Amino acid sequence: MLKSIDPILTPDLLWLLAAMGHGDDLVFVDANHPATRIAQSTASQRLIQLPGMSMEVAIRAIMSVYPLDDFDPDPVRVMMPVDDPDRVPEVQRAVLAEIARAAGRAITPGKLARPDFYRAAGAGFGVVQVGDSRGYGCFLIRKGVIS
Repeated sequence: MLKSIDPILTPDLLWLLAAMGHGDDLVFVDANHPATRIAQSTASQRLIQLPGMSMEVAIRAIMSVYPLDDFDPDPVRVMMPVDDPDRVPEVQRAVLAEIARAAGRAITPGKLARPDFYRAAGAGFGVVQVGDSRGYGCFLIRKGVIS
């Protein structure tokens, strides 16, 4: 146990977050995502699973230690719904609210089509998959620096 560290942040997850560098993307996905396959393409080839966890609870814990990139105009990118690219799924609203709370400002995400998201995810640093089954809970969150 560590003092002042959310217990959701497992040793493997803390390693992944700490090993990332400025500009690396954390791939944060729902239970429906092909996370095992995508993780094999990432820089760390790591898949961290948080079964039974909701997206917003997991991201709240992650954002308690994770600096968001302030140099990138789109430090958060999401997968657009295939059937309606303008729709913002409830799971995305919930996660974006947690990221905004941690960042201290509203975050407007970049939007990627499904194939583009998969390509960008494969170029990420590592994958965190939660047990949340709500569709389109797929995020790329770029790491910043601690100032």
